Amino acid sequence: MSYLMLDIAGTQLQGDEADVLRHPAVGGVILFSRNYQHRAQLIELVQSIRVLRQDIVIAVDHEGGRVQRFREGFSELPAMGDILPAAGNMPLAIEWAKELGFLMALELLACDIDVSFAPVLDINGVSEVIGKRSFAATADEVIPLARSFIEGMHEAGMVAIGKHFPGHGSVAADTHHAQAIDNRSYDEIAAQDMPPFAALIEAGALQGVMPAHVIYAQVDPQPAGFSSRWLQQVLRGKLGFDGVIFSDDLGMKGAAMAGDFRQRASAAIAAGCDMVLVCNEPEGARTLLQDFSWPASAPDLLARLKPQPSRLLQALQNETRWQQASALAARLLG
Repeated sequence: MSYLMLDIAGTQLQGDEADVLRHPAVGGVILFSRNYQHRAQLIELVQSIRVLRQDIVIAVDHEGGRVQRFREGFSELPAMGDILPAAGNMPLAIEWAKELGFLMALELLACDIDVSFAPVLDINGVSEVIGKRSFAATADEVIPLARSFIEGMHEAGMVAIGKHFPGHGSVAADTHHAQAIDNRSYDEIAAQDMPPFAALIEAGALQGVMPAHVIYAQVDPQPAGFSSRWLQQVLRGKLGFDGVIFSDDLGMKGAAMAGDFRQRASAAIAAGCDMVLVCNEPEGARTLLQDFSWPASAPDLLARLKPQPSRLLQALQNETRWQQASALAARLLG
């Protein structure tokens, strides 16, 4: 079946949250800063979720820079856009990106968190909400840096989820708060914004993709996350992506044009999303568990997002690499 990923309110399970997480349509939990006090508390929270559901996917946005949900007790990660300027040359930046990807993934996996929604594959263009979350301002720079960052994630045992397909960097509006419309042609988007997705899919590097809540008006009147043309014809068909497609948060303003939460989820699933996210809208999430028909999906969908145990064990035993990567992150932050 397709699945719902939702959030929880605090640093421990509250009220009926345990019952909600037992619902078979719930495939994931996404954590935020409000769910974190310190590492011991986080581990206890994760364990309380695992007691309910071993198969559930536990995720977080932990990119580095301003998007890092857990800080005290974790290595502070630089923004990805700071790596190349600090290195001064591409070979060194590639080396650093790999170690930072390893560091990010390992510290989360050590707390039994499965997934970080990373890396950002957008081009750093006019979008303030993307900005230095992007590795660079051109695809030729983003591709090798992102590939290396993903190699580090994979060496720690974590899957990689690229966002925001087909590219959010060339539209200024922040889809958390407003409708974003990109009026460029398909050919312009394909030439400027899509190459990182295309290259990394071809390389087999991405296990998941998250589309943007952007309307690419010359291609489809629906935002990419609600567009079968973008998800089925382009992402699945033209680019050959066979991993998991996540919706972006259906609570964002950029998703509101699709209707209420049932309509938003229906549109996202019909377009091709395997897992829909509803964040900071507990009532909206609960409506999807009460009277909503969840279609079937690949039986191993959740298992595909789990870490690789052998790689994780090997990574956890490599304390020297973790220490060196943590020192690198601190040095880059100056």
